[in-house]
Amino acid sequence: MLHLRMITPHHLTERVVALIDGTVGTTHLVVLPGAARDPEGDLVLCDVAREAADELLQELRALGIGESGSIAVENIDLSISRRADDAEEEAPGEAADAVVWEQLAESTHEESTLTITYAAFMVIATMIAACGVVLDNAILIVGAMAVGPEFGPLAGICTGLVQRRPRLAGRSLAALAIGFTVAIAATTLFSLLMTAFGLFQEGMLENPRPNTSFIWQPDPFSFVVALLAGVAGMLSLTSAKAGALVGVAISVTTVPAGANAAVALSYGDFAQMWGSGIQLAVNLGGIIVAGTLTLLCWKLLWRTQESRMIRKPGAPRRPGSGF
Repeated sequence: MLHLRMITPHHLTERVVALIDGTVGTTHLVVLPGAARDPEGDLVLCDVAREAADELLQELRALGIGESGSIAVENIDLSISRRADDAEEEAPGEAADAVVWEQLAESTHEESTLTITYAAFMVIATMIAACGVVLDNAILIVGAMAVGPEFGPLAGICTGLVQRRPRLAGRSLAALAIGFTVAIAATTLFSLLMTAFGLFQEGMLENPRPNTSFIWQPDPFSFVVALLAGVAGMLSLTSAKAGALVGVAISVTTVPAGANAAVALSYGDFAQMWGSGIQLAVNLGGIIVAGTLTLLCWKLLWRTQESRMIRKPGAPRRPGSGF
């Protein structure tokens, strides 16, 4: 269940209440006339099943509540209420499968904004991966994959494309491109510094590396894994099962490929640098393609349920009830 807190202008409150009453999966409606001061208006509270939340939010935005008032959405971790159980039963589908597009756009906006923290994580992850490729240490590679924040911008690109939000897609693409550029440049300098201290040697990169050679030797499986990771990542975000993102992060060769390219560049090994670049492009492209197609499929699937989101006139408000 989700909890909605709205500040509505006085002249729109009745329409908002009617909209909530006419949407399946809603309950616990509270109206406090004149309670809001900034902006001035009425305070309207309600709970809604996650399955029906997106349709309700779209209608509220169409009324202009986002511009003339406000809409706040919170996750309800625990709700001990028979009415809440009935509301979830009334809404079509399952909560785990529901996509709240406004929530997805907001979360990807935060994760895809180019910030100092984001850039720092990118640089640190790439440097850790550089140590992994030089030492042929798979544990360091996995650790670098988990630290890398690149899936946020990738999800932002997918969401922006599907939702037709060019600003979100453009900002995410810029964060991704600038993040990797800065990380590779910094890691190249890091490799030169480590070489100067005798910790890195060119022979370590050129020697057989059975645990990490796949990083700069892309093959068809690279694209297949990227596609699967893109699907899993978007499913994780849309269903709020963030734990699965860790598995996604350590299944694709993005940060390690950038790290290998940086170390190879520091030694002038353009063959490995080129192979790493292709590996990076294949993984990024595969994730974007799969993530976008996954969101499109979800959008088309839930569009078939739109007619079930509206409560028919005279229909009981909850299953098994007469009111």
